[in-house]
Amino acid sequence: MNKTLSIVIPAYNEERTIHLILDKINAVTLTGGIQKEIIITNDCSKDDTEGAIKRYMATNPHLNIRYLQHDVNKGKGAALHTGIRHAGGEYIIIQDADLEYDPAEYNILLKPILDGYADVVYGSRFMGGRPHRILFFWHSIGNKFLTSISNVFTNLNLTDMETCYKMFRSDLLKGLDLKEKRFGFEPEVTAKMSRIPGVRIYEVGISYYGRTYAEGKKIGAKDGFRAIYCILKYNLWAR
Repeated sequence: MNKTLSIVIPAYNEERTIHLILDKINAVTLTGGIQKEIIITNDCSKDDTEGAIKRYMATNPHLNIRYLQHDVNKGKGAALHTGIRHAGGEYIIIQDADLEYDPAEYNILLKPILDGYADVVYGSRFMGGRPHRILFFWHSIGNKFLTSISNVFTNLNLTDMETCYKMFRSDLLKGLDLKEKRFGFEPEVTAKMSRIPGVRIYEVGISYYGRTYAEGKKIGAKDGFRAIYCILKYNLWAR
């Protein structure tokens, strides 16, 4: 029986790009005959994200898409929690609704898992020779700083803890008691995953087609400070 990859998409005000990322997911053929399950959580968008998703589902009935929605805006982490709870596949990957990450690279992340080496695979924007849009110097410094601080406490040697592309064995991810409602999801899930006895975490290089704020990027400086708090909370204080 073929296994399934659950693609969990948190969406907030993504009416301009949601159909484009779904087109990219649709075009991907997963290795080993793995099937795709797409789970979209609309986090109470103020634009026509819901209409864009429903129109796409109506014109692409062959795709296994499950649409979920929040009645109030709860944050990216909360949207991920909802999607993860409803995921039915053996593997789960996080996919943003914008176009910063390329679904054509799912198979790169799947390989260490299917080869029997990994339980969790992070897609790093800072390793390998794949395309990387040149944007904000201080963002890259901030990401590397947060990754370094996280590594101090987890004793991992990740190069990109803040990456969107994280692939998990679903039983491991579903077994975590995740709390963070916004962008604190990344340091929290990293901290809690690192403490699972015997867990095998790998990292692979991926492409990154970053957005500017004018193009819809949402994360800001306050989220960076929250990430530092979460690193301490779920590593140092949790122990």
